[in-house]
Amino acid sequence: MAGEIVLLDFYISMFGMRARVALNEKGLDYEYKEENLRNKSPLLLQMNPVHKKIPVLIHNGKSVCESPIIVQYIDEICPDKKPLLPSDPYERAQARFWADYIDKKLYDAGKRIWTTKVEELEAAKKDYIEILKTLEGVLGDKPYFGGEEFGFLDVAMIPFYSSFHTFEAYGNFKIEPEVPKLLEWAKRCMQRESVSKGIIDPHKVYKLVPFNKEIRD
Repeated sequence: MAGEIVLLDFYISMFGMRARVALNEKGLDYEYKEENLRNKSPLLLQMNPVHKKIPVLIHNGKSVCESPIIVQYIDEICPDKKPLLPSDPYERAQARFWADYIDKKLYDAGKRIWTTKVEELEAAKKDYIEILKTLEGVLGDKPYFGGEEFGFLDVAMIPFYSSFHTFEAYGNFKIEPEVPKLLEWAKRCMQRESVSKGIIDPHKVYKLVPFNKEIRD
């Protein structure tokens, strides 16, 4: 038994989705608590006093923050299930490197597509696709980033698939023709119950994001 687990989260958060997928993949029961990010709960402020943001995993009363750390923690507290991180130290380091790349590059590049000014949109789309192409190169011909088995880097990346439709609609472009292998990977991941239960439907994301041209004009 892993003990009592609570997840402070916001349903549309890609970083929160990582924690949900990891918990589902490990078969861990947890209590989900939705946060109002405009009126953060005292519990969130208590459990993440430094950054004051979600997701926060509370395990037996102690908090773990930042999604890559949360996923690794989930992996470690449930050693009887198949590990998410590779056993080989070099492969483990590579998985962490590319997860960091996703956080530092892909998130900001995607955000630029729907916040940038019209005249800068083409450059934003080009940057986003180039980052996806880099990640597709890391994937190669493997079914999953780690090889034959779903693992840490898949958990880190798959929540971003939930925003693909939104970016396509707002940026008026198509992702699949540019990175077909990456889209095949995403659809393969979505067939896993742990992922389908943890990732919000891309069309729901589209409806929830405030698409107002004034944002970028």
